[in-house]
Amino acid sequence: MADFPTQDWITPAIAFTVSTIGSLLGLAFAARARRSKTFTRWQWLALASLSLGGMALWSMHFIAMMGFSPVGTSIRYDAVLTGVSGATAVVVMGAALTITIVRQRTSTLLLGGLIAGAGIIAMHYTGLAAMNVHGELHHDPVYVALACGIALVAATCALWCASRLRGFTALLLASPVMGFAVTSMHYTGMLGIHIEPPRLNRYGPPPGSSATDLLLPTIVVLFVFLLVCSLFLLLGVDEERPDYTRRPVHATPAPPDSERVPEAGYRPRHGGAPSGQAPARPTGPPGDDVWTRRR
Repeated sequence: MADFPTQDWITPAIAFTVSTIGSLLGLAFAARARRSKTFTRWQWLALASLSLGGMALWSMHFIAMMGFSPVGTSIRYDAVLTGVSGATAVVVMGAALTITIVRQRTSTLLLGGLIAGAGIIAMHYTGLAAMNVHGELHHDPVYVALACGIALVAATCALWCASRLRGFTALLLASPVMGFAVTSMHYTGMLGIHIEPPRLNRYGPPPGSSATDLLLPTIVVLFVFLLVCSLFLLLGVDEERPDYTRRPVHATPAPPDSERVPEAGYRPRHGGAPSGQAPARPTGPPGDDVWTRRR
């Protein structure tokens, strides 16, 4: 088992924060995609896939791997396999979101959860395969099974939130829950890792890039992606907003006062008398008439 308890808690906290922010952006874009009926739906779906798959999943995984440093073991990363793991998360999450949002049914939700869960598992273990160490990596089947179960449940819950939740408050509350589920899946799988040392002593680091070499490009890409997502959310047109320019037109305009027909038994108090009749004199006290000057 990996020496998990000796790790600092700063790296898991950063990974959880990044996953929560990515979940919030992905849910916000998915909500826009649900309400869109034109070509912009695919734009929101693409951004939701990048947010959930690229930021909430892969970036969390890569940042969490920064804190994985077993005692006496040097770790390097294969840049190609690391990129493949990120692309897998984005593509699979995009397919699952499309299936779930275009047809909002229970069957499509379960199918999308199965596809997304399989994509999360493939992303995680592809990222682990990108690790180069002096020795061999072994995985405990119990922890692998637990990680797979958590991934399936987390993916289904994420798709349910993406296809059902409405309102910023609901999205804000669901984002940390999703971030916690994703990071729990990652660290559950990491608990089952065992590194068998090589039979012969090898000097020097294994082939590949170090974590610090890949960290700076990742931070720059995340920062630019956050700016782009913020601009899209602020400037994007929400098709659910009512169009106040389309006001209902009245069929028949109201006639002017001179053409209105008085009702039976109604006589205006200060209006003129009907033609051919003398105006009636007020029978009440002088103060009853509003036009009478009060003394």
